[in-house]
Amino acid sequence: MAVEKSYYMTEEGKSKLEKELHHLKTERRQEVVERIKVARDFGDLSENSEYDAAKDDQAFVESRISQVEKMIRNAVIIENDTDNPDIVSLGKSVTFQELPSGDEETYTIVGSAEADPFEGKISNDSPMAKSLLGHQKGTEVTVVTPGGDIQVKIVSVD
Repeated sequence: MAVEKSYYMTEEGKSKLEKELHHLKTERRQEVVERIKVARDFGDLSENSEYDAAKDDQAFVESRISQVEKMIRNAVIIENDTDNPDIVSLGKSVTFQELPSGDEETYTIVGSAEADPFEGKISNDSPMAKSLLGHQKGTEVTVVTPGGDIQVKIVSVD
């Protein structure tokens, strides 16, 4: 039996997934079933684009339900490391300064299941997070990215 992947996430991230799962199972699944029923009433299923689209949506919803259930089942909740408050670790927000420009950016390092760069949440698997993890406030770090190396200084860890 294959070992299932662990999904690192905050309690907030797990809660969001549980809400999404509830929505998928109670609302989206029912919406798709209704669309399939309506499309069947159009007659010949061999050339029924509404039926095909509804069946595609059904496959997507069922696949997403399976995926979300797996992530919840294998969730590893990230606990904030209070023993080392100045060390960058999962679940913490880190502010860094790009050198030499001085531009500041802040990201929270989370597991891949809840990463959303538009919300300032980056995956622990990203080049940026991998470079920052384990370093402490005040440290200069070289971040290796596909676009080239970036030199940054860690300004704060929360």
